Amino acid sequence: MAMDQLYAERLNRYVTAMRNEKPDRVPIRPFVAEFTARYAGYTCQEVTHDFEKAFAAVRKCAADFDWDAVVGNMVYVWTGLTQAIGLKYYGVPGIDVPPDTGFQYLEPSEEKAFMRPDEYDQLIEDPTGFLFKVWLPRVAADVRPMGEPTSYRSNLSFLKGGMAMLTYFNAFPKQNELLRSESGTVPAISGLLKAPFDIIADKLRGYIGLCMDVLERPDKVLAACQALLPHLLHVALSGADPDRNVPIALWMHRGCVPLISPEHFETLYWPTLKPIIEEIWAQGHQVLLYAEGDWNAHLKSFAELADGSIVYHVDRADILEVHEAIGHKFCLSGGIPNYLLTVGTPQQVRDYCKKVIDSVAADGGYIMDASAIVQNDARVENVRAMTEFTREYGVYGPSASAPEGPAGESKPRHGDPGRMSPQQERKLKPGVCIPWEQKLKELPEISGDRDLIRRVWEDNDELAYTYIWHCLLSF
Repeated sequence: MAMDQLYAERLNRYVTAMRNEKPDRVPIRPFVAEFTARYAGYTCQEVTHDFEKAFAAVRKCAADFDWDAVVGNMVYVWTGLTQAIGLKYYGVPGIDVPPDTGFQYLEPSEEKAFMRPDEYDQLIEDPTGFLFKVWLPRVAADVRPMGEPTSYRSNLSFLKGGMAMLTYFNAFPKQNELLRSESGTVPAISGLLKAPFDIIADKLRGYIGLCMDVLERPDKVLAACQALLPHLLHVALSGADPDRNVPIALWMHRGCVPLISPEHFETLYWPTLKPIIEEIWAQGHQVLLYAEGDWNAHLKSFAELADGSIVYHVDRADILEVHEAIGHKFCLSGGIPNYLLTVGTPQQVRDYCKKVIDSVAADGGYIMDASAIVQNDARVENVRAMTEFTREYGVYGPSASAPEGPAGESKPRHGDPGRMSPQQERKLKPGVCIPWEQKLKELPEISGDRDLIRRVWEDNDELAYTYIWHCLLSF
């Protein structure tokens, strides 16, 4: 079969399932990270520090296992970039941890959190400015704080970091094209999203600090989440699939029981995440809710979303309970325990896959995947068993053409991104560091095409914005 035809069939299969309909068979879309290194003969250090080796490992797995869709590089944090600017919160394979251990996130203590409890107002007033002036100098060893003398290494950190980020991000389109031409494999996601609450917990206050804040200053936490909301929406849409086929990935971390209470989910986490998902759907894109942990306590909240607006990935939760609660509204993925891929036998894996397919996939709307991202402890024979069993057993028969666009939305509509207050609306818009209006005052009188000068200024200004926010979100 020609690769273009194979790609088209797989895209149709994947999109049909994500629209909660029945394709010809169950799509196979494993989120594989360091497993690809083990299979391709690399160490964790190699695929983490050399993204070209990571890309090659993904392509080898995609071709050899014959998967329908994969992420171009699930070992997403490129430590070559984090080392270039001296990010302090990663344990890097071969430096801080053994070469065959995946990179680690180093949680700061409450006393050494990268944002102080009395700095909420600064974040709320100008999120981009706070990240650049306060947060980045604290998390990046080479970046000097505002007001201190600059240094050669500090200046170089922005040159190296910016050029490295462009190099890395610009490599993904080529990777996707190679996946398509070499093995007919579909890119699984496009775009990146995190909940405002998770950003504060992950990268600003730390988990312990935020736990204190939701009790001592919940109004500040809510206001900070609201201030972050439009920026996270902007970044998510900036990386979205222009064809509106594959979803934006939402990595969900610390909003579930027992990490926070149901009350704090309902008053802080969900009210500042739900509007983002709704606006993304209004613009014609699905969101993949990658629900790390057990989020079954919040299924009623997720059911508030429009039918077909999300794909819901099941990790530690009971996938049968998830199917009963929201399977009629959304496509599900995952549910195959990672421990089974690590310590089980191929027959145990096949048995579990049969159980999941029989119970949640009978009417379509299911994508085969492990519960969580597959790392290098998974046994190759077990991943192969999951793949081959699904290909043989998960067959429905011929399917219709894939739906055009997200189900239930013929035309994108514009919702209310964040329900921002008038005070917030007066602040800098997402995508802006230095407004054109400010720059215009610094220029002599323009005699030529003002719109041309403005457009180029704003395009370059947004590149700086992108660097700041992706340091927060991606690295």
